[in-house]
Amino acid sequence: MPLRPDIVECWVFRVPVPGSVEYLLIRRAADRIYSGLWQPVTGAIDGDELVPAAALREVTEETGLGPADIEAFYDLDQVGSFFAEDLDAIVNSVIFAVRARPAAVPRLSGEHVGLEWVGADEALARSVWPPYRDSVELIERIAVDTELARWFELDRTGRRVARAPR
Repeated sequence: MPLRPDIVECWVFRVPVPGSVEYLLIRRAADRIYSGLWQPVTGAIDGDELVPAAALREVTEETGLGPADIEAFYDLDQVGSFFAEDLDAIVNSVIFAVRARPAAVPRLSGEHVGLEWVGADEALARSVWPPYRDSVELIERIAVDTELARWFELDRTGRRVARAPR
């Protein structure tokens, strides 16, 4: 039986000039778990919601970026697992990325107290969880190598673009 993830993570990045990748980090508000933490978009999957749809919904809810702001959507083929002490259980996440248009302007949600576009070095310096390094390294490769990127790209329904027709 397939395992359904508990949450989604979605890295928002842009390429303002060729060869330069910037990551949108958001900072959790004081009334939230892990207050002050810089992170990518993260959130729960609602009911029977498709997992890729949850990632895109969370991007819109947490950053205000919608379909017109997104150039591409990727499944990074990464799954994260961590121990959640409040649940006394392992929580699983699926990790996605969206490439935002260079001129896209994100907005701050009520769940966060800051957002900032930063380079890879700064994204890694602010990211405390070890799996974030793998995500940033893969996005760095995808951002410059369109041949590689096509294998990870999804359409807006969550289907692999490079997959053979049904």
